This record gives sequence, structure tokens and C-alpha cells, in this order.
Amino acid sequence: MERIIIFGNSGSGKSTLARTLASLHRAPHLDLDVIAWEVEQLGVRVVHVESKRELMRFIERSENWVIEGCYSQLLKEAAAHCTEMIFLNPGIEACIENCRARPWEPHKYPSREAQDANLQMLIGWVREYETRDDEFSLREHRKLYDAHPGKKVEYTSNAEVFERVSTHDDRRRV
Repeated sequence: MERIIIFGNSGSGKSTLARTLASLHRAPHLDLDVIAWEVEQLGVRVVHVESKRELMRFIERSENWVIEGCYSQLLKEAAAHCTEMIFLNPGIEACIENCRARPWEPHKYPSREAQDANLQMLIGWVREYETRDDEFSLREHRKLYDAHPGKKVEYTSNAEVFERVSTHDDRRRV
């Protein structure tokens, strides 16, 4: 049974790693953005209780899953059910490079142009990761990671993540 949560700053590689691990483990993948924001109203958060309800439905539907996001409150709920916690912390500059290189995310933006129009705001937000004190901050992610009693790993570079995925993939082929 693989129940993995992945978290970190925007641009840390959460979605890429989550999709890869979900594929390797043949597990459903949940991007918390999908349950945290109103689909019809850009920039409006779903009430936390409703997001938590959707999260628990997802968790209960499958033996295996991969959940990723930056929402410490929701991640704390999922952490109680995970078999592994992965904290992606490659540094601000790596996150910014990843943001600039990210493909269009149609589940978040109606067009590539709309996503690109948001890029400078996103980069500013990424730069504030170490100084913010909200649920998306390094401080809250560190608290979540440090408090978790189970299996956990922190990756501080994209190369470490690539090594993990490559090793996992090699074991499956043997």
C-alpha cells in the first residue's frame, strides 16, 4: 500500500513527482488545488470544511494514492493516513526556474495565456516562501514535516528527486 503526500513551495516539483509516482504505483493522484479553489470563481477559496470533506472522500476511495499541494491544513489531515511524506525543498531559485518552465495546467487556467499572465505574481509569491507565515510557508511546511512520526524524506534538489524516481523505476523493471 502506497499513500504518499508531497508538499513544498510552488514550483518545487510537486505535480511532476506526484504524477510520476502515481503512474509507478498505479494510484490515483489528487492535486489539492482542485479541491481548495472554486472552479467558477478564480481566486476564491472553497470553505475549508468542504475541502476537507472532498479530501477524505478521495482518501477513503482507494488503498493507494498520491496527494500533493501546499495547503498545510489539508496536508495535516492527509498525513494522518499516509505511508510516506515527501517534502520538496529545492530552494527559491530552483522553484522559480520550474515555474517559468511549467507546462500549461488546464485544470487551473482556461488558457496558456491566462497562466502566463499570472507568472510574475506567482514568482513574487514563490520568493516570499521563507518569510511568509501563512499555511503555504516554509515555516508551516517545516512544522508539518518535523511533527510527522512516520516515514518521511526531504529533497533539497531536483537531482535528488530524479534519483528517487529513477531508482524506483529501475526496481519495477527487475
